[in-house]
Amino acid sequence: MGLTEAQRASWEENGFFIERGFADRAVTDAMIERIVEIARADAAGEQRPDLFITPDKTKKNPLTPEVGVSKIFRVMRAEPVFHQFATDPRLLSMVGDLIGPDVDCFLSQFIFKHPGTLGQPWHQDDYYFRMTPLPQVGVWLACTAATPENGPLWIVPGSHTEPIHDAVPDTREGAGLAYVEIVDAATDNEQVVLMEPGDLLVFHSHLRHRSTDNLTDGMRAAMVYHYAAAGSEGYLAFNQDWTEVLRDGQPVQASNVPVPIEY
Repeated sequence: MGLTEAQRASWEENGFFIERGFADRAVTDAMIERIVEIARADAAGEQRPDLFITPDKTKKNPLTPEVGVSKIFRVMRAEPVFHQFATDPRLLSMVGDLIGPDVDCFLSQFIFKHPGTLGQPWHQDDYYFRMTPLPQVGVWLACTAATPENGPLWIVPGSHTEPIHDAVPDTREGAGLAYVEIVDAATDNEQVVLMEPGDLLVFHSHLRHRSTDNLTDGMRAAMVYHYAAAGSEGYLAFNQDWTEVLRDGQPVQASNVPVPIEY
């Protein structure tokens, strides 16, 4: 298995590649269904010490609990549908080719973008991670379609070769937690990433990317995982949840025991 020649070439030249139809619609639908259940249980007082939920600041009086949620972190370990995808041998084969034989999944987040929700400005994921060795690999699974109007990702092909740029805080009212913006780099060759449910974007942690606002009446949703070499050093955040997934090039039985957040 591993990377195809086309995937490898796109990764080296552009810093990303896309696998269309990687996951079945049943998987993405199950992810949405489970996240909605978690959001509603949390709103009913059933808080989970192992999960971190961030609110959507643009939603003052949401009609349903999930509409008031922006992201839910750390779902990979104890939630079967997210755990199974993170440890899919097809996925780990690609990630292992990019990182090496020993890999951990260190961050998982389900992202809601409801009608009217703001996008995230230009940034690089390693601005937050600051990890060595490089690369860390982001895996973005579309759970709904990403259209020009509902806030898709935009990327700058080839920007994965750049250093980490300085960034300024995102001061927009309703901006997401810890959002920053790169303002000193050209985006002339930016490219939109339109996706259908089940499509998979695999990208380098230095790749500059952003998303736009959701201007539609429907939800855009995605499940995102980040992988790094075992033993990586860098910024450790409370929303991370390091779990071994690959050792000596082989998938391992990743832990599914929930671990409470340590703030």
